[in-house]
Amino acid sequence: MDPGCWKLTLSLVVLFVSTYARASLSGHMDDFITAVQRVEGRAPRLKPVAVLKMLRRAAGINDVSVRHFLGIADSSGPELDPGLREYIKKSLRHRVTDGGTEEGVVLTPDGTTVALRPLLLGIEAGLLSRSLGRVRGLYQLTLTNDLSLSLNSSLTQPPGPDGCWDSLTSPRVFTLSHGPSLLTTAQVNGGMDGVVLGMEVTSRSRRPVKLSSLLTDYYRHKLGPSGLDAAPRLISRRRRDNFRELVSAPELMRHVVKSAELERRLKGRSKMEAKEKKQLVAAAKQRMNEFVHVYMDCPPIIPRCMWGAEPYRGTPTNLSLPLSFLYIHHTHTPGQPCLSFQQCSADMRSMQRFHQDDRGWDDIGYSFVAGSDGFMYEGRGWHWRGAHTLGHNSVGYGVSFIGDYSSSLPSQHSMGLVRDRLAACAVGGGRLVAGFTVQGHRQVVNTACPGEALYQEIQGWKQWGAKRETARGVPASQRTWSPACGSSEGSQLSAEPRSQHEPQVGPRQQSKRVARVESRRQASAPSSHHGGGGVDRQPAPAIRKPGRLLGRGGCTM
Repeated sequence: MDPGCWKLTLSLVVLFVSTYARASLSGHMDDFITAVQRVEGRAPRLKPVAVLKMLRRAAGINDVSVRHFLGIADSSGPELDPGLREYIKKSLRHRVTDGGTEEGVVLTPDGTTVALRPLLLGIEAGLLSRSLGRVRGLYQLTLTNDLSLSLNSSLTQPPGPDGCWDSLTSPRVFTLSHGPSLLTTAQVNGGMDGVVLGMEVTSRSRRPVKLSSLLTDYYRHKLGPSGLDAAPRLISRRRRDNFRELVSAPELMRHVVKSAELERRLKGRSKMEAKEKKQLVAAAKQRMNEFVHVYMDCPPIIPRCMWGAEPYRGTPTNLSLPLSFLYIHHTHTPGQPCLSFQQCSADMRSMQRFHQDDRGWDDIGYSFVAGSDGFMYEGRGWHWRGAHTLGHNSVGYGVSFIGDYSSSLPSQHSMGLVRDRLAACAVGGGRLVAGFTVQGHRQVVNTACPGEALYQEIQGWKQWGAKRETARGVPASQRTWSPACGSSEGSQLSAEPRSQHEPQVGPRQQSKRVARVESRRQASAPSSHHGGGGVDRQPAPAIRKPGRLLGRGGCTM
């Protein structure tokens, strides 16, 4: 073959491979790990720190603070093909666009989104460390530079807009849920992971043979039947727990101030005057309080759009905060704990379908739901009145554990998320009063919920209250009879204000409704499936439909 034809053919092959690499690799951590493996495959003898420098060079990450701590990413190592280099560049260069999309982030298998730049810089800093547990520039490279920049911003948005991907199977575009911010949840997740892994690899015995192996072990770990109770320490689901163990809020604030001073010095500006530094410290303290509340006090919460929630049907009723109660439920059905983002999300969608389609409610009834995968799942959230505890939806949040806990308990970790983290988050955010009361669903509604085992457990919680409380101040004309969902105990009198969607019901109609409920109850076998308090539309009790299981959507009514 003519040499010119060989060159043309080779060029076309390279172009095809490069284009395929860009098109086939998505914004998922699994695909980024695949890209790292391709880099490692080009030079199998390269150590992880050399691979990290190659990635940094390909992405063009060479700003003054990075050079100060990590040095220049030289041109040693093999040349990457254009497609792979372009993918790495797009994956590592972080920015928030004017249109509200966030670039330089990836979706991890646990359902959270992570900025890659702070993650990889933290690992590189840790690998360069010569002292166990001491890493030069670790906090500046991962978190506090971004935190210090936010101090001088005119943006008043608190830290942490999360967001949603256009696809969970082949994610390409990540859109923030609200407002511009200089510090997103993905940046914080990446920064925390960078701190945790950077500190971990300071131990020579724990240094990975390959960067891809470190990322795989951290992000791809699959939980066993015991959930996080029996899981390794160093996995992404334990991100916030591990971060809290490594650094305190005062220490982090000192790093923020040091970052601001260093950035000023590296840019050749004069040293701060005492008054200016005092103002900086005051601003840092305020911003740190916000950061600690959102990311260290609160549990990680998977937003509605990430688990695939359908829209609320109608107009939500806003709660009047702070509330006084936290009502504990179990779903009963689904009856097994969910151990992965995929399974927990499927359970959430199943319950929402049951509540909306079978019961005619506006949305999933619960305020929040606890999985056994290490995360809380957003139901109606902090501000919308739920449909979880009949007669009490306006005075408390309804939180359910996925699974049947009649004879066994949720994992210790998932109970801690609700008892300690969610409660502290609610009080610190002004959503629950400091002296709030925890009650089991059965204390205010005639039901077996939250299961005998879980009910016995919550009686040992600090905020548990034995007193039977009822909603007061509701006019008699707005009180309605409503069946306890799935309960074999007949009807309960609801003291919940009537929904705007609910038609007025007179005494005669109420009597007929109660008769129908009692007739259906007697015609069906007693059920252990329970419920709480949905009064979105005050529907008639759910009727078994062909091909569908009554109670598929959990305990709420």
